[in-house]
Formats: sequence, C-alpha cells, structure tokens
Amino acid sequence: MKKINPTDLRPNFNIIDIRSKKLYLKGHIYNAKNIDMDTLLDLHSKYLNKNETYYIYCTSGYKSKKCCELLEILGYDVVDVIGGYDKYIS
Repeated sequence: MKKINPTDLRPNFNIIDIRSKKLYLKGHIYNAKNIDMDTLLDLHSKYLNKNETYYIYCTSGYKSKKCCELLEILGYDVVDVIGGYDKYIS
C-alpha cells in the first residue's frame, strides 16, 4: 500500500477525510472532501474513479489504513496519509 506524510500533501491532490462531519467541521486538511468511511466503502463507485489517485486520512491513521486496504482490493489507486489529521496538526 502506498503511504504519504501529511506534510507532503498538495492542494491539487484528491484528498478525502473519512472522519465524521462533526470532526471535519472542527478542522481538516486544506482542500479535503469529507466522505465518512462507511459511505465511501458502500458507495465507492459514486465517489471514486479508478483512473485517479486518492489520498485518504482519518484521525490517527488506523481507519484510513483499513479503508485503503479495502479500496485497493476494489481496484482503486489510494494512498494512506500516515498518522492522519493528528499528525497533520502536530
């Protein structure tokens, strides 16, 4: 699985915050779209294109890792943001 540090993210990347809307509204990585993990996994074909790369993060990195593993099995090009939002703000 591909991984990236939050400090290496760029504004033009397809960044997805899989946390709850409440946490997203308290703070998020610039230019990130909020799609909670369950919705993203259930409706992946609605939100994702297999020809694009997506950078996925959660709070600490645990859920985003699991989410990326499942999306890779489905054929998506995903990158896990190591340490999630907590690492981004620290």
